[in-house]
Amino acid sequence: MSSLDLALIGNCSIGALVDAQARIVWGCFPRFDGDPTFCALLTPSEDFGFFAVELEEFERAEQNYLENTAILVTRLFDRHGGVVEVSDFAPRFGQYGRMFRPTTLVRRIQRIEGNPRIVVRLRPACDDGAGRPVTTWGSHHIRYVSSSLALRLTTDASVTAILQETPFFLEDSATLLLGPDETVPESAAEVGRRFFEETAQYWREWVRFLGIPFEWQSAVIRAAITLKLNAFDDTGAVVAAITTSIPEAAGSARNWDYRYCWLRDGYFVVNALNRLSATHTMERYLSYIVNIAADAGEGPLQPVYGIDGRATLEERFAPALAGYRGMGPVRTGNQAYRQVQHDVYGSAILAATHIFFDSRLTRRGDEALFRRLESLGEQAVRCYDKPDAGLWELRGALRVHTFSAVMCWAACDRLARIAERLGLAGRMTYWRKHAEQIHKVVSERAWNDRRGTFVSTFGGDAMDASLLLLAEVGFLDAADPRFAATVAAVEAELKRGDFIFRYVEKDDFGTPKNAFIVCTFWYVNALSTLGRRDEARALFEKLLACRNRHGLLAEHIDPSSGEQWGNFVQTYSMVGLINAAIRLSIRWDQAF
Repeated sequence: MSSLDLALIGNCSIGALVDAQARIVWGCFPRFDGDPTFCALLTPSEDFGFFAVELEEFERAEQNYLENTAILVTRLFDRHGGVVEVSDFAPRFGQYGRMFRPTTLVRRIQRIEGNPRIVVRLRPACDDGAGRPVTTWGSHHIRYVSSSLALRLTTDASVTAILQETPFFLEDSATLLLGPDETVPESAAEVGRRFFEETAQYWREWVRFLGIPFEWQSAVIRAAITLKLNAFDDTGAVVAAITTSIPEAAGSARNWDYRYCWLRDGYFVVNALNRLSATHTMERYLSYIVNIAADAGEGPLQPVYGIDGRATLEERFAPALAGYRGMGPVRTGNQAYRQVQHDVYGSAILAATHIFFDSRLTRRGDEALFRRLESLGEQAVRCYDKPDAGLWELRGALRVHTFSAVMCWAACDRLARIAERLGLAGRMTYWRKHAEQIHKVVSERAWNDRRGTFVSTFGGDAMDASLLLLAEVGFLDAADPRFAATVAAVEAELKRGDFIFRYVEKDDFGTPKNAFIVCTFWYVNALSTLGRRDEARALFEKLLACRNRHGLLAEHIDPSSGEQWGNFVQTYSMVGLINAAIRLSIRWDQAF
């Protein structure tokens, strides 16, 4: 049965998921949102859409990342003492003054002990699982050709053995290079060796320059590498996850395509990258957001865009794919691009604020950029008290959501701060007045006197987890008794076991069954803000224990069983881990 006990490999051009026995079960080419060449994760029959290295008379497997890298190492053991080691990665390293990150997966197979006999099964799919590529081959390569893509496997193993899936003894090693349909001018073994060494060196150097907390270092490093792997270098976009349609809960039909970039994530992602000192990735992401804002002009921003910045993400079904554990439907595209979500203006401006205040950045904010951001602020002023779908993208009736209004306040508040930074006194006064007015309205209309708490909608009664962020974004002071009261109300209404649900009211798909993982990280941060650090640390440790064995998190978790659900690996969850760890850790100068 499929599970999310998977490892992520990639190089910021492509990504792939590998199971415990070294089968690649998910991977899209030629980029994150491309056709799923490997889709066995969403095809329970599992007769296609995978890339396996199988050991005859298999007994057990061991698997781990090479320390401080995105290189996965799997050891397969047979019943007679035979052992093979499979190293999986996508090349990434500096070359000729630029970053080399081809759309290529490398698999290096080495005999460690005994006389192991292996079978290589490479069964790619195309057309969202509906087709199979045409196969041609030469002396040392196999081509897989579809209407939109041609991939070439270059290898020093027997081409016949791979085509016919026949077992062969691994006498020493074999190298498999799957990538563009181009001739490899060197031996596969030499290319594989060089790519391995250069890629390992790249990741170790990248990690060496991270700013990490004293505590939970390995967890933060793995989360940081994962966040980096979810970034699309070419444009700077960061995808929510590299998968589509893994259900939020069993049989829920809450199956969405997350291979796109949500502006709502911007503030949290940029904060995490800033705290990690991953400034290059942060700058690229900020560039993506600024370009999106520029393209919008005077018009409204969408909640989500393609990794290439495209606006239209038409949603459709992929009927050839039965779904994770047979739980369809499988969707490509995301209809959320059509939704109205007013929090995006605050998210974009909060993220862009770093450009004006971070002296490490090579491209600094100026008055021209400020003027472009002002158009987003004007949108925030116009819509802060108007109905929208809200942060949680409810597909039913529109309401005036408190978090959306708060983020519109944040847009005006940060524009005032930027104007002050730039010495634009008139514009500072203008945006400060708007911020004060929005703050007054939200404080009146989102506060529920009967319950003694802020609530999720103007004039409403229900709670949602985004209220935990009121102090985080600066809307309330941490010492404001209204914040403590709101956190207490969230605890009472949304907490199930150790986990915080995003909301518990019935929506278009019924009552939520699983907890949205990042919400519990928000709760951890809120506890810390309120001075309840011991509780926060204890809960943070419990969250760390929920990661899979590679230290990775999906979007949702079953509060009863601890099983992960939802798209994987989830950027929001990993960012939540990073931000909470940095907040909770003792300082380096206090450690020893």
